[in-house]
Amino acid sequence: MAERKGVDTGYASHVHDLLPAAAANPGERLVDTTILSRMEAGSIARVWRRSANVIEAYEPYLAEVLIDEATLQKRVRELGKQISDDYRGKDNLLCLCVLKGGTVFLVDLMRHLTVPHEIDFMAISSYGTGVRESTGEVRILMDLGRSIHDTHVLVVEDIIDSGRTMDYLWRLLQERRPASLRICVLLNKSAARRQIPIPVDYVGFEITNKFVFGYGLDLDEKFRNLPFIGVAKPEFSPT
Repeated sequence: MAERKGVDTGYASHVHDLLPAAAANPGERLVDTTILSRMEAGSIARVWRRSANVIEAYEPYLAEVLIDEATLQKRVRELGKQISDDYRGKDNLLCLCVLKGGTVFLVDLMRHLTVPHEIDFMAISSYGTGVRESTGEVRILMDLGRSIHDTHVLVVEDIIDSGRTMDYLWRLLQERRPASLRICVLLNKSAARRQIPIPVDYVGFEITNKFVFGYGLDLDEKFRNLPFIGVAKPEFSPT
């Protein structure tokens, strides 16, 4: 095939050779090699450098990949179908996302909902600045901007641990008399961690007591953008 004007095919080939090594790292977004062959060499280099920078950023904190991207997306699709089936025929569904951790989960989940729905947000905190375990003191940082009276409310949360924060939110929302109130959580920690029983209706994954980050969950407010769920190294986990 003739060389395209302005493309250094030798450099493009060199970058292409580097991609398999980068892709071997957990959580990498793979690029179809048939597409790569049609990309400008400069664009290829930018893709590779951007990917490498993400790896360099999170690797010092990562002990293991707990749930990879493909497994996450498959489960989110399944949850979307299950929720859609359960709410079929109801035209007043509100997906209530708990900020900030639930945002990525909500965005992916709503793409797989086939029933009409609205979204809204609440921000709740039971963690002090720089604290990685709940203090038990729950504060409302941002409330709903609307009434939920006679509305079917589905709380979309990233993780439930001790249950204290969700118990507070559950009781608060019940007082506002929704038509129904259900909880969808991506990660549900083991019963050994639960201090207050929580009626969870939809669970993405049951996990053990590990400090996790990625896919919306943060490590000191960073790495929410990672497409997988990772486990933090012991030195970065709560003691």
